[in-house]
Amino acid sequence: MSALVLIGPPGAGKTTIGQTLALKLGLGFLDTDQMVEARAGRSIGDIFLHDAEPAFRTMERAAVAEALECGAHEGIVIALGGGAPMEEANAAALRTAGAVVVFLDISPALAARRVGLNAARPLLRESPRKVWRELMAARRPTYEALSTAIIQVDGLSAADAADQIARLVMAKET
Repeated sequence: MSALVLIGPPGAGKTTIGQTLALKLGLGFLDTDQMVEARAGRSIGDIFLHDAEPAFRTMERAAVAEALECGAHEGIVIALGGGAPMEEANAAALRTAGAVVVFLDISPALAARRVGLNAARPLLRESPRKVWRELMAARRPTYEALSTAIIQVDGLSAADAADQIARLVMAKET
């Protein structure tokens, strides 16, 4: 199996579902946001605040490329940051990686409950609900175009979402 990549907006559960899915399938797990934070030695919010978004996106591109390279050699579940697919270099890498890309879709109401006023999400600091809706309006076409499958996560636990994705992956492999 090549990489299994989870994409979607803030609050969709990419990390939680990704970790659950990796355990279920016996695969490794990488989260590109966590990779950036580990390398930078600080939070994404701090990177945005002190270095600005372009610096973060540069670090993110390197993390996405590294994660996909790992996925080319071994089966792995990768959670991409919400904005990563919007960068053309990342979108191109996803298209050529041969990865299974799953778009975790979520309703605005549930995303608002999950994300709330979370200052750790730098793009959502001001008017999170309004900004989230604007982000999704801009990002949805890209998420849909890059995805192999779309899973609606409303009403699903992380385990239920992981089960759906696992069934989808197993069906693709047979």
